Amino acid sequence: MSSQFPIEENDQTRARREHLAEIGRLVGNAYPSKFRRTDLAGSPEGEDTVTALVRPEALKRMVGTEEFAAAFDLLARKAEAGERPAPEEIEPVNAGLNRLRVRVAGRLSTPPRVMGKAAFVHLSDGRERLQIYVRRQDARAVSNDSGQPVEEPESGWKLFQLLDHGDFVGVEGFLFVTRTGELSVHVEQLQFLSKALVPMPDKLHGISDPEIRQRRRYADLLASSLKVEREPGELTTREVFERRSKMITTMRRYLDDHGYTEVETPILSPLASGAAAKPFETYHNALDIKLYARIAPELYLKRLLVGGFERVYELNRNFRNEGISYKHNPEFTMLEFYCAYMDANGMMDFCEELLRKTVYEVKGDTVVRFGELEIDFGVGFDRFTMKEAIVQYGLFSDGTPQELLNEDLIEDRFRVHELANRYRSADRSAPERCSEHELVKSRVEIDDSQYAQDIAVLFEELAEPYIFQPVFITNFPKSISPLSKASPDNPTIAERFELYIAGMEFANGFSELNDPVEQYQRFEEQMRQRERGDEEAMRMDVDYVRALSYGMPPAAGIGIGIDRLAMLLTNRRSIRDVILFPHMRPQRQAAEAAEEADAPPPNDETA
Repeated sequence: MSSQFPIEENDQTRARREHLAEIGRLVGNAYPSKFRRTDLAGSPEGEDTVTALVRPEALKRMVGTEEFAAAFDLLARKAEAGERPAPEEIEPVNAGLNRLRVRVAGRLSTPPRVMGKAAFVHLSDGRERLQIYVRRQDARAVSNDSGQPVEEPESGWKLFQLLDHGDFVGVEGFLFVTRTGELSVHVEQLQFLSKALVPMPDKLHGISDPEIRQRRRYADLLASSLKVEREPGELTTREVFERRSKMITTMRRYLDDHGYTEVETPILSPLASGAAAKPFETYHNALDIKLYARIAPELYLKRLLVGGFERVYELNRNFRNEGISYKHNPEFTMLEFYCAYMDANGMMDFCEELLRKTVYEVKGDTVVRFGELEIDFGVGFDRFTMKEAIVQYGLFSDGTPQELLNEDLIEDRFRVHELANRYRSADRSAPERCSEHELVKSRVEIDDSQYAQDIAVLFEELAEPYIFQPVFITNFPKSISPLSKASPDNPTIAERFELYIAGMEFANGFSELNDPVEQYQRFEEQMRQRERGDEEAMRMDVDYVRALSYGMPPAAGIGIGIDRLAMLLTNRRSIRDVILFPHMRPQRQAAEAAEEADAPPPNDETA
């Protein structure tokens, strides 16, 4: 059964289709394979993009005279002051620019403006815009079949009148500035490259519905680049992902400069190992085995330490079949790296310096604005044990300080267990109302494992949401850290840390357990937890234990959440806003879910 063409039929789309047919009759193939651009600006792309041509330094270099540079700077100062330049101030600029013949291409970022026998329109490459000037008697259309100008009189003007907002064109002509001082191309040849069959998004306000932005990222990128109304410091969608890219490049370079080797490990594995999480499952037909999408690359990377690599890292995609929230996505990016002969304290030091360097390179400052917070990476990160953090940061959900636990009472396992159970219950406000008597009414035996889980619950509920500045949380219970080495001072504590910023976990690391016998016993305990119903407990990985049996040097490792760091550096409050194509509920299911919630179902423009 064939599906329907996914474009709504209306007056606008019908007119665009008619224009496309007319364009085909005028220039032949309406979707040519290429357009050759000039290379005068010396851009990294090796050809003249719109962004390359509008850069003042590039223009001054292309013309190459001091007279032009001085005249051009004068125009720039007048434009900044909102003043219109005098004709005698424009003349020396155009004398230099008119010698520059360029070929440039882009999308029509504004609707064409026809003024009698001439017209102006802007081309965009997604970053910058460049005005083009089309005069009726000067412009000639280019045939996409022969590559030569169309001989028909006023062919360029006829082609221009068939263009719509959003179409792609290539132009050839010379540069000049208008009477208002705007850089423009006087078009002599106009070549059609691609038709936009649907209208462009609202250029004043962009797309406000986050559902559309995330589901149709291509429309979001377009709308954001066209948007006129923008808050001070607001990033376009493209700038968000360019900043993310620069962040990753900076972190890679830092690791490369410190002797780390980038590696690649399997995305599909016969065991879901390396973290406590529920995996995605698939099946390999040729091998006749069940496979799991990677939840973490940890055990593969540590096998490389066994094999002789001393410093390795991987920028990896991980998959966890769990819930979705503003800070959780089933598919996410991690930077994970390991260093031989280093412990958890050394890794915290290295992580802190890596993040400080990255933030400065990306932002030009060590202070980051995130919502109402100002987060300072320029000062040393605090370090607290998990118990200290509960006492230090602990707040009830209404923002008032918790008074049920202090440095002494947090060691009371019964009190901790009862309070944790209150948070596990459906009534989230119960802990704030419970009395001293209620907290200690049950004197059941609380073993190390249960106490560790209770402390973790209280940390997540009372402390984590209120840690705003960068803080390393240390001394995790060993029972919830099956791959971490135990502290030599306290065998119930793991040499493990997590980094928290703005109420979110950003990194998790530890001194790696390298005793194969103890690792085997830890896996056995995890298997017992699975038998008791914990689906996220780790499975036994016999081959990893075998690898450790060959000997692994003392080492430390860490995983850093790339998506959350991108949220922080772009001031985005949803993880979906820093993932180009996040997974979304299918539109039909979204409509059904809205109907079940007794709400109007999303239409095609909001789902």
